[in-house]
Amino acid sequence: MLFFLGCSTHDKNAPDDQFLMGGTPLGVQTIATDLDVPWQLVWGPDNHIWFTEQGGAVSRLNPETGKITCLLNLEGVLRDRTSGLLGMAVHPDLSNQPYVFLNYSGERADKSRFSRVVRYTYQADTLVDSLVILEYPGWNGHFGARVIIAPDGKLMVATGDGAQFENAQSVISLNGKVLRYNIDGSIPDDNPFPGSAVWAWGLRNPQGLVYVDGKLYNSDHGDAVEDEVNLIHKGGNYGWPHVAGFVNTEMEEQFVHDSAVVSPLRSWTPTIAPAGLTYYSSDKLPELKGKLLLTTLKGNSIHALELNASGDSIIKDVNYFQQVFGRLRSICVSPDGDVYVATSNRDWNPNGFADEKDDRILRIYALDRKYVDKQAKNAVVKRAVGDVVSRGEELYVNYCASCHKTNGRGVAGTFPALNRSPLVSGNPDSLIRLILSGKNEMPQFSFIGDRDLAVILTYIRKRFGPQSSPVTIAAIQAQRTEL
Repeated sequence: MLFFLGCSTHDKNAPDDQFLMGGTPLGVQTIATDLDVPWQLVWGPDNHIWFTEQGGAVSRLNPETGKITCLLNLEGVLRDRTSGLLGMAVHPDLSNQPYVFLNYSGERADKSRFSRVVRYTYQADTLVDSLVILEYPGWNGHFGARVIIAPDGKLMVATGDGAQFENAQSVISLNGKVLRYNIDGSIPDDNPFPGSAVWAWGLRNPQGLVYVDGKLYNSDHGDAVEDEVNLIHKGGNYGWPHVAGFVNTEMEEQFVHDSAVVSPLRSWTPTIAPAGLTYYSSDKLPELKGKLLLTTLKGNSIHALELNASGDSIIKDVNYFQQVFGRLRSICVSPDGDVYVATSNRDWNPNGFADEKDDRILRIYALDRKYVDKQAKNAVVKRAVGDVVSRGEELYVNYCASCHKTNGRGVAGTFPALNRSPLVSGNPDSLIRLILSGKNEMPQFSFIGDRDLAVILTYIRKRFGPQSSPVTIAAIQAQRTEL
């Protein structure tokens, strides 16, 4: 568990906040503020943090001084909900291969949308000489958009399915894939399919890429269930949309009877909205050593995922900083073992965490003992995870709050408010049918058991539709039968 301790020092090395991770005191500093939704953090070979902002800016941050240098304001970026300037990769041999790869979304004159991967050359604190590596169709979401340089020097690109279900299983489509290119944009001869950039397929909305000892790991958004972390294999099929998470339904078993599908290393239901992914190998924070670090948006936390010795299994999942900083989009680690994370509290789907200085880049580091408040040992400590007061609230937070928000106000124009909604306070059968069937942006939740569904809907009706009657298990069973 993590505990808030407090701080009484003010020099430049002092933390803004103190925490305790196991036996290791942590400091947290804010090193950049007032950012426009930072989407990708990369620890560059120049020992600066390179980062993108969704509106189109690419910058370098000196973590020692806090100085930010803007390298590019990219024109033609479409900023709409989850679209914009997203992923970035900086070549690790920047002095000899001065390349920076950007993944962004745009719109043509005919209003059709696209995602584009472009290579720029870094020169005198600016990015010049753009070369289009890849362009693939874009819709209203599921862009994927992470890029990374592989140990063999190839460019790896994670693309989303665009919420078009047929894309992920079609090896002709570039959507819903991990793609592999030479850094000049040509296709390597040893890819699985001759003349094709497809390296792996069957992904929904991949949001993280990291190499560990030559192995490529990926985080992928599920639908209403089964967010995933995967070990990406050459030519591997990860099953979407026919398989979500592990094979555990009759329809999934029918699909894998004829199609080999790679199972995830870890899956989550309720979903956590996995985002950035990195690996921690330093001795500075022993509780994190040997673990994948996964930031989450819906989960508002960092998951530390311990790998087994061979790297093909996750044997432990510990959740840190839950509900402390809000939505966490991206993460990187310095050679000194400091962890840097970017908040995403002012994006299209705010959740009430936004600080006046958001969005921010935070440094999490091993704290020198001289800064630890010795009085805290005798003080009442505050848990970094908020208390859940009822089963109904717990289920609501897990399944509903990321869209409809903890206060029930939703997001105007996208996710309807629940407060005093006629659907919430009216005949419960209509609400039950909507939950079981889904509609528009809302997925179907028929996988939730009758008892838990009754608890959630009763909680919603009591909290957001005062004087509304409870929802019974019998009513839910009746609607399942009718549907």
